[in-house]
Amino acid sequence: MKTNALYYGDNLDILRRYIPDESVDLVYLDPPFNSNRDYNVIFRDESGRKSDAQLVAFEDTWHWGPDAERVYEYLTNTARHEGRVPDNVSTIVAALHRGIGANQMMAYLVEMAARLVELHRVLKPTGSLYLHCDPTASHYLKVLLDAIFGPERFVNDIVWKRTTAHSSAKKYAPIHDTLLYYAKSSAVCWNEPRADYEDAYLDKYYKYDDGDGRLYWRADITAAGVRHGSSGAPWKGISPGAIGRHWQFPVDELDRLETEGRIYWPARGKMPQYKRYREELKGRAVADIWDDVDRINPVGNERLGYPTQKPVALLERVIATSSNPGDIILDPFCGCGTALVAAEKLGRQWIGIDITYLSIAVMKARLKDSFGLDDVEVIGQPTEVEGARQLAVDHEGRYQFQWWALGLVDARPIGGTQKKGADKGIDGRITFTDQHGKLEQVLISVKSGHVNASQIRDLKGTLEREKAVIGLFITLEEPTRNMREEAATAGFWHSDVWNDDYERIQILSIADLLERGKKPHLPAHAKLSTYQQAQRVEMPMAAEQRELFGGDE
Repeated sequence: MKTNALYYGDNLDILRRYIPDESVDLVYLDPPFNSNRDYNVIFRDESGRKSDAQLVAFEDTWHWGPDAERVYEYLTNTARHEGRVPDNVSTIVAALHRGIGANQMMAYLVEMAARLVELHRVLKPTGSLYLHCDPTASHYLKVLLDAIFGPERFVNDIVWKRTTAHSSAKKYAPIHDTLLYYAKSSAVCWNEPRADYEDAYLDKYYKYDDGDGRLYWRADITAAGVRHGSSGAPWKGISPGAIGRHWQFPVDELDRLETEGRIYWPARGKMPQYKRYREELKGRAVADIWDDVDRINPVGNERLGYPTQKPVALLERVIATSSNPGDIILDPFCGCGTALVAAEKLGRQWIGIDITYLSIAVMKARLKDSFGLDDVEVIGQPTEVEGARQLAVDHEGRYQFQWWALGLVDARPIGGTQKKGADKGIDGRITFTDQHGKLEQVLISVKSGHVNASQIRDLKGTLEREKAVIGLFITLEEPTRNMREEAATAGFWHSDVWNDDYERIQILSIADLLERGKKPHLPAHAKLSTYQQAQRVEMPMAAEQRELFGGDE
């Protein structure tokens, strides 16, 4: 099993093919909610400004059809799943089907159930799972998780306040998401999370000065209930049992604290108190309502324009609490890769899976921008022509093939599955600045079927219409001699900045890009990142080292 790698494909298939039993320490998944929304990716142009171009990455809509029916039969039929699905899971899925019918919600639940069974399989005994969802389906998902993990392995229903209150038509404003937290066993990894105290709290209680600048709180030194032994014995003439309490410390420990000046003595006749110093606070315990992790600022540096993007701080809390450095973190619905960024930052290994090559491209760009990782392996993507041909004929293969092929030349996709026929022969674009800051563009046309010289003529016309300087024609099939002759008639474009001539029409086959090592001949500025650039992540160790050596100079 390879880690620190991206896996392209259906996560159900990836889990079964690549991820062994009990090999993962922590699973975080943020699957698309059943809320009938289209999620888009916003790209940036070469200058760094956000582009108006949006591309549908996936539809957050589920439909009951042949695919959902097949998964339902797998989950509920022993002959099909051959014992890989526990009987109680089959029973729950069948009961839900009878209760809510064959609809979009049920389609969502059967697809999730099949994946959750596999995720439980790959977790180590010390592992845990966090399922990020919203109230649309959280109650159904909890029933499934109870069946898969066992009700006794439910740990928390965590509420994350993701936004502030806003008006909603005839209902209370929805402002929270849910994280369902389950443990594989009682031996689950747990590093107690702590959060900073609010200044108002510290100023109110930790306000007494010892004379040396240290502030403390006069805490109760007793606890409820009468006990025998040292903690219930009289001390300094005071018997805690007389008021139905006992000392929090054994009597000999009280003597030591007294010697160290840790006991505060109030007026005569009152119970002594314990000095709890502000500097010794470990932080407040984190409860199951998280209102201290802000959503991503709409105009902040962290935002990539991916509507389902979660803040890195949220994933840092999950990963730091439920794993240790070097552990393996798995996100089977990667999206834009926030869990991977948090895992890399905290020194964990990671595995990311996504079914759209568009998301894979966004994650690769983000990991490169954030950490300089420019060699992240993508398992499952075509590495030779026959694999590319298979991608092109798969379900929705035309668009997946286009996105994958555009990724080979670092181009930004145009249009999408919701804009069929609206791209005017252009599938991708690369922009760059040339002399005097003029913005120039390279247009890309991707073809997975039969190709001929007329398509090259069309691309030449498109260059003129769009006033583009270079056109790339990427083809699955090998180009003909007539196509190359037609491309040659387009001539060259000269860059004064780079003092170089570039063929206006460049034809590259998939075999050229994958097997022959060919690349388009473009100005260096055209090789900048196509996607909304991610913020560089400062590793915790690097920050400590700078502090140790006196900061940046």
